[in-house]
Amino acid sequence: MYNSIQHFIKEGTKDLEKIFIDYSADLTKIAEMVYGVTDGVVSLGLSIMAEELEMYDEYLRKSTDRKKNWYIVRRDETTLLTSLGSITYHKTLFKNKETGSCEYLLDRYMGLEKHARMTEDAEAKILEEAVESSYRKGGENASIGLENVSRETVMNKIHVLRFPLAKPQGEKKQLRYLYIDCDEDHVSLQYLDKKGDIRKRRRSNTIMPKIVYVYEGITNENGRNELVNARYFGGVYEGTEGNRVLWDEVWDYIDGSYDTEYLKKIFVNGDGAVWIKSGARLLDKGKFVLDKFHMHKYIIGATSHLLECVEDTRSKIYGAIRKRRKKYAEGVFKRILNVTEGESRIRTVEAARTYILENWTGIMEQQKNKDAEIECSAEGHVSHVFADRMSSRPLGWSKTGADKMAHLRIYYYNKGNMLELVRYQSQEWKQAAGAELPALSAGDMIKMENADKKRLGSMADMPVYTIPYPQIKKIANFKNHIWGL
Repeated sequence: MYNSIQHFIKEGTKDLEKIFIDYSADLTKIAEMVYGVTDGVVSLGLSIMAEELEMYDEYLRKSTDRKKNWYIVRRDETTLLTSLGSITYHKTLFKNKETGSCEYLLDRYMGLEKHARMTEDAEAKILEEAVESSYRKGGENASIGLENVSRETVMNKIHVLRFPLAKPQGEKKQLRYLYIDCDEDHVSLQYLDKKGDIRKRRRSNTIMPKIVYVYEGITNENGRNELVNARYFGGVYEGTEGNRVLWDEVWDYIDGSYDTEYLKKIFVNGDGAVWIKSGARLLDKGKFVLDKFHMHKYIIGATSHLLECVEDTRSKIYGAIRKRRKKYAEGVFKRILNVTEGESRIRTVEAARTYILENWTGIMEQQKNKDAEIECSAEGHVSHVFADRMSSRPLGWSKTGADKMAHLRIYYYNKGNMLELVRYQSQEWKQAAGAELPALSAGDMIKMENADKKRLGSMADMPVYTIPYPQIKKIANFKNHIWGL
């Protein structure tokens, strides 16, 4: 660090002085001043970080305890992309005397996997952009510098993401009702596993990521309806087993966040799809409720051709629903069919009749629970959570890409921290045997500091340069880190 600061004081301040002199000649050029200062400060920061990493590598090289188990093979130059820019530094390759394995010990202590080319903060910046816009822009957002990451690299990183399960809210709440809204998006596929396999296998070119969100009710404190303590779940959960996995995740969250003994009902709102109804059955105290959007949609579709009788016929259907008279509703649809002509219109009416009657229990659940805040905003949430990124534009996905992006969008809408997500990926990464090394002693540190002072010469006497306590403190922290591995 000190070398970089001393060099900046001696040379970098001259560059800054020139920037401010140029600005004084034309005060409208504030942007140029900002750009110039930014470049200078960023360059200093990158230089300091490179020097710090080389300092720790030097500690490992000079460690007498390290020599018991590892010997030096060579020192290599490497570049690591950070959100600030690329840092270039040297690190030492060591070989274990017992196992014969070679390793850059500095990488191990830094938590870098083999062949890592970027830091966690750069990966987090990539995800922050990719979840909202595109793989390409995610790559461009990795660093504030000119360095970019290819869209293929971004895609590959997203394809291997693992996501943590939803954490319970904390102390369990006692509520009489909980609400769950469900729906799915229709996302276009380019391929399943590799390009061209959809046509070859004659498979559908769409996939449907599911969204489920649990909430405690609806508030209107800010002048618009908002869900209370909403928690989102979703992704591509295919088949009976995938559906069970999804609802198990939902139940684990509910069971960890709420007093399920006190809970009276969990209203599961949706369009009547099989996976939604099965979810209501899988959840303890779950009750399926047909959302009003789809109910109105089918009723309107079945009556729109009746001209002057439209309003009267619709009111009869809604009347049957309010009075909970299924037979009467069935009779209304029968009369509609008697006056309907054309195969297409007849099919529309029959589809509406089937839909309403088969979901009658879900319609009645809402009628029987007027005291509950049963609403459904799933259509809007599908648009915001999934469609805005995945299907509203002419995009094509792989099956894995659609699933991972759906999970990433869910994580984003749950206000998940992208840096924490990046760190979650390496939680199970184990340290290599024999890599645990003690730190250098304070005496070793003082010797190294004195050697640095001699090498720096007159620059070491500048006020910014102090020895040896800051370095000893850092090496003590390093020691704690090593012994914790």
